[in-house]
Amino acid sequence: MSEEKPFPSRKSYRPGLVFQPSAHQHIGRGIEKLVAAVRPTLGPTPRTVAVSHLDNDKKTPDVLDNGGIIARRVIELSERDEDIGAMLARALICRQHETMGDGSATAAVLLGALYAGGVHYLAAGGNAMRLRHYLERALALALEGLNGQTTRVEGKEALAQVAESICHDRPLARLLGEIFDIIGAYGQLDIRKAHSRELSREYIEGMFWNSGLFSRDMIENRWELQTVYEEPAIVIADFQVNDPRHIMPMLEIAVEEKIEKLLLIAGELSADAIAGLMLANGKLKNFRVMAVRGPGANPDDRQAAIADLAVLTGATPLLKDAGHRLKDIERANFGGARRAWASPHNFGIIAGKGDPRQLRQHVSNLQMQYQRTEDADYRDKVRARIGKLMGGSATLWIGGLSDTEIDRRKALAEATAGAMRAAVKDGVLPGGGMALLNCRSALETKLNGGADADERAAYRILYDALAEPARAIYENAGYEPGEIFARLAHADAGSAFDVINGQLTSERNQLDSAVCQASALRNAVLTAGMALTIDVLVRHKTPDIARSPG
Repeated sequence: MSEEKPFPSRKSYRPGLVFQPSAHQHIGRGIEKLVAAVRPTLGPTPRTVAVSHLDNDKKTPDVLDNGGIIARRVIELSERDEDIGAMLARALICRQHETMGDGSATAAVLLGALYAGGVHYLAAGGNAMRLRHYLERALALALEGLNGQTTRVEGKEALAQVAESICHDRPLARLLGEIFDIIGAYGQLDIRKAHSRELSREYIEGMFWNSGLFSRDMIENRWELQTVYEEPAIVIADFQVNDPRHIMPMLEIAVEEKIEKLLLIAGELSADAIAGLMLANGKLKNFRVMAVRGPGANPDDRQAAIADLAVLTGATPLLKDAGHRLKDIERANFGGARRAWASPHNFGIIAGKGDPRQLRQHVSNLQMQYQRTEDADYRDKVRARIGKLMGGSATLWIGGLSDTEIDRRKALAEATAGAMRAAVKDGVLPGGGMALLNCRSALETKLNGGADADERAAYRILYDALAEPARAIYENAGYEPGEIFARLAHADAGSAFDVINGQLTSERNQLDSAVCQASALRNAVLTAGMALTIDVLVRHKTPDIARSPG
């Protein structure tokens, strides 16, 4: 990629059409160039790619070893017909990176091999549409082969192996292995910058939200800047409370029911309403109350948080859209918890007293939403909700020698955590490219047994492509792939080549997320099939203004 520039040169391109076989040649060269930029990052001993800055070439280039980030930095190739192929590859790599957090380099390498094999066959007279059809059928067999190798991963040591195969940062991997051993697939994990050089972690009992007390006057522990209530009652309202008289019915019920601690979660409180609550703290004997702002940055998030809090605590929320007012409160609106705490920026609930069956059903519904949606942002929100309701919370503090190092490591931790969640939830596969290599046995019977030439070609193309990720890993580690494949062919079943130690081993020293590998394979085959059936490129006139990055 060193000969490419971020933007095309200003020479003129006339509009026109590009037909076969030139269309395949241009697309292939574009795919090949982008794959070549990402391929060095594959494996536990990745090489790196230096990317210059668009705004200032004199700045020190960013040295990257993440295929997804590298692909995002490639904005455009100078040859516009090749750029079409490059952007097809870029879309695949970025989608894999954004949805799975891992497997982007694997997807790229698979795509390059599949397209090159497909074009070679089409040049010999093959049919593109039939080849695409049989590639998708071969994909189903390969995915079955991956599924047959999938195992569940348990224990912090095994989880640390998965993390290290993703991030190649052993200290970070060890902490992430410990964290996910505790919080599970859906647990809440906040990754934050630390004012130190070290990595550290902190576990929080129960669940918490990023929304805090309305007033610092409600803080009881000035040293820790928080208030903790044991066995509090909980009231939830999504609207603003302006009139201090509207809080009186709530306080009267609390006194009648002999409630000693009360947590009010409200949309907003006026200064007068806050003053009314503070007055109650001073005048009502054996009674304390604190109020926190309802969580959520927008109406949809606030509505979701209220639904979760209601199920968790057993409270019946007071809702603005239903015409509710705080002065109309009844005893049935009160929920509870074993403990609640709040600070100026957060509040948490430990062991909510909602109906366990309703909570399980609510979590099950959220898990179904998580599985069905393809919107990455919505999946993250649903996953965070599930994590809060299931009660596992942790904070990972990222330190370093400089802000640049901290930012890089934080981004790495976030991407690794996303892939780790998938591994914990859906299982793991042998790493180092071995899982894909092992899938070839499922295709062998079809290589020569098919009656159709296009079918045999499709299985052969996928068969060869499945070895390409392992080949890239061996090359990146400095080994001769042919020699390693020969040694594996004569080794015992279940053997793998450890590129770190340089020897064959029967131990699973490397593990990959099963769902990430399956996603990379599926996306690569579908993208290759689509690209192979492109017959014509439409070339527009060169735009007058260079395309902006994004």
